[in-house]
Amino acid sequence: MSERHTAVCELKQTDFHEIGNLIDLYFKGKQGCLIQVLHTAQGLYGYLPLELQQYIADKLEMPLSEVSGVVTFYSFFSVHPRGEHTIRVCLGTACYVRGGKKIIDHLIQKLGVQVGGTTADRKYTFEIARCIGACGLAPALMIDDVVYRQMSPSKIDALLANLNKG
Repeated sequence: MSERHTAVCELKQTDFHEIGNLIDLYFKGKQGCLIQVLHTAQGLYGYLPLELQQYIADKLEMPLSEVSGVVTFYSFFSVHPRGEHTIRVCLGTACYVRGGKKIIDHLIQKLGVQVGGTTADRKYTFEIARCIGACGLAPALMIDDVVYRQMSPSKIDALLANLNKG
């Protein structure tokens, strides 16, 4: 994750020139490009506050309600600043039955945030995944794009300790 991504706190419309240039170069006039534009914007700025959604809507000449509807429908998009790392605990059937709830309870206590929250130091965003496709490895979780299998509170503590070193 870039330094710019982790340093973003409050975005101002004057900061949106980069996504504006990309829209002008690659997306202007293309049908069905909204999700790609939103992914690009979230990659640049870390999240999609209302002001950025309005800017994108204006650049793509579409209603804010359409942009906002897509942002709020897909769980990948965030309207709040996110942490440097995203922890997603699987709560699919296999993971739930094999201790997924215990993993969630441990992370709530360890991180000091509820599901959907970001730690005060913006190191971690904590989420639930309905299934990550690792049923044979249950209980599983993902940190960023890496799947960790057969998790336990002690394994989580070791993972977090390693992440905090880096």
